[in-house]
Amino acid sequence: MRERLSICCFLLFCFLLQGQTSVVTGIDFIGNKKTKTSALLKVIHTNVGSEFNEAEVAQDKKRLIRLPAIADAQYKIEKHEGGYNIFFTIVENFTLIPGANVYTTDEDEFAFRVSLFEFNLLGKNITTGGWYQRDVFDSFGASFRAPFLFSTKLGLSFNYSNLTTQEPVFLNNGTAEYKYNNTSYELLGLYQFNFFNRVEVGANYFNEDYLYLNGATDSNVPTDFNVDKLLYKFIYEYNNLTYNFQYVSGFKSLLNFQYVKSTEGVLPSFIIGWNDFFYYRRVNRKGNWASRLRMGLATNDDSPFAPFAVDNNINVRGVGNTIDRGTGVIVLNTEYRHTLYEKDWFILQSNAFIDAGSWRNPKGDFSDFSDPDNFRIYPGLGLRFIHKKIFNATFRIDYGYGVSKDATNGFVFGIGQYF
Repeated sequence: MRERLSICCFLLFCFLLQGQTSVVTGIDFIGNKKTKTSALLKVIHTNVGSEFNEAEVAQDKKRLIRLPAIADAQYKIEKHEGGYNIFFTIVENFTLIPGANVYTTDEDEFAFRVSLFEFNLLGKNITTGGWYQRDVFDSFGASFRAPFLFSTKLGLSFNYSNLTTQEPVFLNNGTAEYKYNNTSYELLGLYQFNFFNRVEVGANYFNEDYLYLNGATDSNVPTDFNVDKLLYKFIYEYNNLTYNFQYVSGFKSLLNFQYVKSTEGVLPSFIIGWNDFFYYRRVNRKGNWASRLRMGLATNDDSPFAPFAVDNNINVRGVGNTIDRGTGVIVLNTEYRHTLYEKDWFILQSNAFIDAGSWRNPKGDFSDFSDPDNFRIYPGLGLRFIHKKIFNATFRIDYGYGVSKDATNGFVFGIGQYF
């Protein structure tokens, strides 16, 4: 009896000892000069006192690299009698980022947008900032985004925008120019289910004001109207991307679904949704193949103000500034990026691309997608000037040359990769 009891006690002791040695006893961060340790602990899912799981630690490394504040992260595990200590060594980004985008309007006038954003406010992974745009008229906006404001999974986002532009409106008998103003207030709740999946849910209250300036007219299209609208938004993202400075690999899907109604009921409600599919693949040591497929549909109203635009800065490089609109869209952007030169913080990257897409005409049908008049195919070349230690510090220059019907060509400048 005593012998059996001794064996049971020994086995129980071994079990408890094994359980103790599989516990995380310490988590330390090295290299975070600006980012608060408490903020980094909110991001990772490994906790002191939890069961040690190296696969989870490896995912925590990826979580850290996804932060705008972090350029790179590595980890080291030290085992001792009481359990495991985990050390994350991180390289921080410079996160107070000015931005500039230069382009031309429909009338070939000079237009630009400048911005200043802090992507790590108070060292807590909060993004806030504002922008100013001159595109014939003055526009401005501001935003606040804190994905870990309440917990590891729950956050909040607020956006304000007062956007005024000169917009082409395509009528049956020609093109009109309207002064368009959109003033909006948006509040979104942010929730991360796990490493791969997250959602944003919220509402946007905005006012739209169209004022006729010049060009063609239509008795069925008002020259001036002003309406308040309420937009309900749902965003779902699946993200399995891996980042290594300028190189990206993996797959991401981003769904954006919106329901819009006018508050006075003067205009019919409508639905719009689109999904972006991203695929990135490393090619040998210095190459990166990147692709984006966008598929979208909206309520098929016969309206000159259709929501999907054909535009240089959105989907087809070289095509021009808002040259057409539609109620459906299929666009494929694919490009090969190759690192030409890399030393210390600087990277020079070349780019060869093909942008191709088609649109459904307002009140049209799905056969519009195969209509040659709606096709746009633009191959081109570009350069990227990249700073490795400043978040999103990629200055791009692309030149697109159309090979489809009624093609154009031109340069497109911007900050950040095109997609």
